[in-house]
Amino acid sequence: MKYRALKNTELQISEIAFGCMSMDLSRRDNDELIHAAIDDGINYFDTADLYDQGKNEEALGRALKGKRSEVIVATKVGNQLRADGSGWDWNPSKDYILKAVDLSLKRLQTDYIDLYQLHGGTIEDPINEVIEAFEQLRAEGKIRNHGISSIRPNVIREYVANSNIASVMMQYSLLDRRPEEQMLDLLESNGVGLMARGGLAKGLLGGKIPEVYLNYKSREIELLVNEMKKLTDDKTKLSHLALRWILSHSAVTSAVVGIRTKEQLKEALAYSESTVIEKEKLDALGKVLPLAYYQAHR
Repeated sequence: MKYRALKNTELQISEIAFGCMSMDLSRRDNDELIHAAIDDGINYFDTADLYDQGKNEEALGRALKGKRSEVIVATKVGNQLRADGSGWDWNPSKDYILKAVDLSLKRLQTDYIDLYQLHGGTIEDPINEVIEAFEQLRAEGKIRNHGISSIRPNVIREYVANSNIASVMMQYSLLDRRPEEQMLDLLESNGVGLMARGGLAKGLLGGKIPEVYLNYKSREIELLVNEMKKLTDDKTKLSHLALRWILSHSAVTSAVVGIRTKEQLKEALAYSESTVIEKEKLDALGKVLPLAYYQAHR
């Protein structure tokens, strides 16, 4: 496994990160799954208080007992559970963030969070309050770094310009290249890392039968996948190509892959042994389909 520096931090993050949202909490082997990931070099685990009403954080915390110093824990805040448990409401207030972090720390069974991220965000939010909350938590030692998980360019620009965010988590893949219009250059030029999620586009870039995705028709996706297949070999699956394409961009720190089963973990780990593809061929894959653009929140 190779590692990349999250700029302006001391963190060295595995190129493949473990997305915990996909974990099936009814399974009894999640601890084993997470331990296997750590043993094979994955050191970044992404969760959120929103996932499974906090139970996802609890599962990760249990699995990391005795291994906390070996990993980087990232979680998110901003969605407040209603008292009756019927759902969540968006709450990016300073007061809520300062309270929510303690609950996440308890569920994760740790006294600090490596990367605390705002889980969404709108341009109407009290952004200065959010920044104040994160800076206070850093000063108190409850978090080491902070970032934002968002696909809204107008929101991302505000945080890049007015805060010390270390990272932005956003969707980026061969089927969602919208960040290329403005965001990738903005993040890279400001030393902000990109944690890329959705790299397999709901499995469409990993062998799933083509179907409509964002603004692309199924026949367009089939065209792209057929071009990808020309670059596969005994060591390289479609999913490896999709991840290698993402990681070929210098703005990207890590590709966050949702992992639910041992088979999925094995395939994700096999990326490290897959065939290295020339940059020109990877760039050519990005030109098979027309580039899409964000239509809202610009």
